[in-house]
Amino acid sequence: MALLRKLEIPTLNFAKAAKFRMGHPGAVGCVALLLVLAGCRNDMHDQPRMKTYAMSDFYADLRSERPPVEGTVARGQLHEDTYFYTGKIGANPGDYMPFPVTEAVLAGGRERFNIYCAPCHSRLGDGQGMIPSRGFKQPPTYHQDRLRKAPLGYFFDVMTNARRSLENCGVHSRSAIKSERKPGRRWRAGCPIAIARI
Repeated sequence: MALLRKLEIPTLNFAKAAKFRMGHPGAVGCVALLLVLAGCRNDMHDQPRMKTYAMSDFYADLRSERPPVEGTVARGQLHEDTYFYTGKIGANPGDYMPFPVTEAVLAGGRERFNIYCAPCHSRLGDGQGMIPSRGFKQPPTYHQDRLRKAPLGYFFDVMTNARRSLENCGVHSRSAIKSERKPGRRWRAGCPIAIARI
């Protein structure tokens, strides 16, 4: 101890520290609060609410979900231009682009085509892509007469609904194309197909 005093190194008084810890009202209050909060369990993950499609006695039809108000349209679901969203005029596929074709549209279409179509159909559209070369079914070539004569709306409908020609493509391709939610991108992917038919 004498050496510590000569070096002027402060020593810790354990008796005072213990008295301070236990005797300080703030510390005791914090410990009490922690014990109280640990005993409470507020199940926030299981709050009282109407679960989707659950039965409810509150309404006469016993459904918890309510039908939309007459005449309302969900955000992003106003499909006034039916040709843009279906590729059809009435029941028949149309044969024109629903927006002007510019260089930017063609570049975006080439990008979409290379991502979603070229792995099976190849960049030339001849059906000799990498996927068929690895043992999967070979897709049709865009250069055959049936597809040369098919209107552009037909290809949009195939990409949207994943039927006929896409049945030959792998599951990955069908799900990937359907995941392209924006119809404008599917139309742009049809631009290279239209050019390949010429």
